[in-house]
Amino acid sequence: MAEPIRILIADDHEVVRDGLRLILEDEEDFAVVGEAADGIEAVRLTGELQPHVVLMDLRMPGATGAPGMGGLEAIEHIRVRWPDVAVVILTTYNEDELMLRGLRAGARGYLLKDTKRQILFDSLRAAARGEALLRPDVLARVLNQLPTARRESESAPRGDIALTEREREVLAGVARGERSKEIAARLGISERTVKAYLSSIYNKLGVDSRAAAIAVAAERGLL
Repeated sequence: MAEPIRILIADDHEVVRDGLRLILEDEEDFAVVGEAADGIEAVRLTGELQPHVVLMDLRMPGATGAPGMGGLEAIEHIRVRWPDVAVVILTTYNEDELMLRGLRAGARGYLLKDTKRQILFDSLRAAARGEALLRPDVLARVLNQLPTARRESESAPRGDIALTEREREVLAGVARGERSKEIAARLGISERTVKAYLSSIYNKLGVDSRAAAIAVAAERGLL
């Protein structure tokens, strides 16, 4: 029998942690190995427990000036120290810009706190496999709601990022949640070529993941 997916839940609300634990422990291939109430504890437990996936709430102590370490800072620490650990953001509809910052910091994807159970399960399994979690419906809403002033200020230096037409097509596919083989089929190229384009896009944007590429591209007005 395959090793269960080890999950660490990081959320400052005990009722949320309890609910997630009960839901996840009903599935045979999940094992909740720990819970954290703030960013500092999340980083410490990641090092001690070596989970496959960390479910990270961004709105924890430290996120808005309160003492402690928030989820965003915790993601940055985890990404640097344990790059193989997949961090998945727990987000709500009123924290779009913070969610984009989390993706840019190294989170592999995001889930809404009202996500249906099966989507939660499928997303965690995908994260454990190393796949990016880019929900097209939520991403579209985020891009549409970015304040105009922020778009203009963030996109000011975009002239320094010269993506080719094909790279933009590949990036658009990523933003729609398409996998490499789906992008390849749509554009009539090989999956290996898609991966080469992705590597070039990552290099130009200064990122190392699909999620981060979407976040940076969105902030700079490239989508």
